[in-house]
Amino acid sequence: MRFPEYRPRRLRKNDTLRKMVRETQLEISDFILPLFVVEGKGIKNPLRSLPGQFQYSPDMLVKEAHEVVRSGVPAVILFGVPLEKDAVGSQAYAKEGVTQQAIRGLKDAYPELIVITDVCLCEYTDHGHCGIISHGDVDNDSTLDILGKVSLSHVQAGADMVAPSDMMDGRVGAIREALDESGYESIPIMAYSAKYCSAFYGPFRDAAQSAPQFGDRKSYQMDPANSDEAIREVELDIDEGADIVMVKPALSYLDIIWRVRTSFNRPVAAYNVSGEYAMVKAAAQNNWIDGERCMLEILTSIKRAGADLIITYHALEAARAILQPSRKR
Repeated sequence: MRFPEYRPRRLRKNDTLRKMVRETQLEISDFILPLFVVEGKGIKNPLRSLPGQFQYSPDMLVKEAHEVVRSGVPAVILFGVPLEKDAVGSQAYAKEGVTQQAIRGLKDAYPELIVITDVCLCEYTDHGHCGIISHGDVDNDSTLDILGKVSLSHVQAGADMVAPSDMMDGRVGAIREALDESGYESIPIMAYSAKYCSAFYGPFRDAAQSAPQFGDRKSYQMDPANSDEAIREVELDIDEGADIVMVKPALSYLDIIWRVRTSFNRPVAAYNVSGEYAMVKAAAQNNWIDGERCMLEILTSIKRAGADLIITYHALEAARAILQPSRKR
């Protein structure tokens, strides 16, 4: 069909028509809000590199969750930041650890809120790596038992879902086995399946105090140049029992999201990471961009690429924008 018989602009001439034929619809139920929890009481520390985000003590986290529930955002994912760290990340599975306290507080106050926990050791170890160190490198297999203990402790505290982000080989299977053996076969696993060794994690490492104290994470996180490897990683996690698979970061990896969506019959999550968020905030603060429009365009692109769920620091402001759309869009 050619011009003038076909005129695509016919369906663009007003907002109502555009909405009627819109192919991708952002929904508040798409979002998961990341939250950082620290030990203590009455703490709400602003994060300089993540404008609008905070570290919360467990009591303040419960207060913040009121706004999450009121907004309609259905889920949060927790990142614990303990005061005491050691070589094996023992506070990650401590019964009274900061994450476990936060889980109990949230579920007591808001049982309908889905509480997901990040399962990794980097926030809890004194060396900042995601596993146990042996001979100067992360030892994959000795880390698996610890990850199982961490997951089990989170679920026993009341977590609705666990999300291993460590990128150890075999960790989904180890966690699935640990949960099933303890009677938690109904707890889903959202695996960080294609997690890249990205430069976009800087603000998160400030917030979670999780920067490695030596070396880097290139021996276990994925090479940003690789695409086929992501498909192999996702397939391995599904075979081991992952219920949801994730691509991280999101914005520079839209092609990976699309490949995962079209290759597997599993829900796909994408993490709109701290660096992606911070760039939008910094540019908006300098009046270089319209922050709200850019935020919604980015989130729409992530969903359009194939994500069912989007972990994003924008979750609350995106929910407000969806509920009260701006005329300037």
